[in-house]
Amino acid sequence: MSEEQKQNEDIKNTRGYKIAAGKGVMNLPNKLTISRMVMIPVFIVLFCVDFTSHYFIALAVFAVASLTDLFDGKIARKYGLVTNLGKFLDPIADKVLVLSALCLLLARPEIFYGFQGDWVNIVAGCGVAVILAREIIISGFRMVAASSGLVIAADKIGKYKTCTQDAAVIILIFYAGLAELTTGLATKIFYYVGLSFFALAVILTIISGVYYLVKNKEVLKK
Repeated sequence: MSEEQKQNEDIKNTRGYKIAAGKGVMNLPNKLTISRMVMIPVFIVLFCVDFTSHYFIALAVFAVASLTDLFDGKIARKYGLVTNLGKFLDPIADKVLVLSALCLLLARPEIFYGFQGDWVNIVAGCGVAVILAREIIISGFRMVAASSGLVIAADKIGKYKTCTQDAAVIILIFYAGLAELTTGLATKIFYYVGLSFFALAVILTIISGVYYLVKNKEVLKK
């Protein structure tokens, strides 16, 4: 038995592995992914229904859902529990969560125009359209690559893009919650920081999309 095989056997004998492995494809990482999908409609309802501190509660659900994305990947890689079901559901859950949040922010125009004016909401709408277009284009590109037997891994720019999108959503929702209570300096700071992260997310979305296509341009030549 090689050293690597011995290490794998040692991992499988740990309590952590037994808990994470579960039964069949329904291991812990996949359960976390499915829980993230279940939390999306809960987040939408909490965001849309007006009651005291509903933005903060919706934000908590979004934050927990985002954390499941961090943990399901780490657990799957650590214990060798990567499955085709997880590969299929994980990116869908990520995209639907973030895009749903961005669309909800647009649906409440007062969040984006904040202290600036209606023009910010127009620009934000264009930014969300760019993010949506990038995800559709790259998803289609991956399908073409897969049909040719190629698996294209995510790159660092794409990961930075995802992080800035999540940060923008979190900060802007927190701003929306503060704005219902006060219009003080802290509210303005969160507003402008949120807008800055959103602008950065759009820029990284464009860069990562172009980089992704250029780096794997050979796929389209087949």
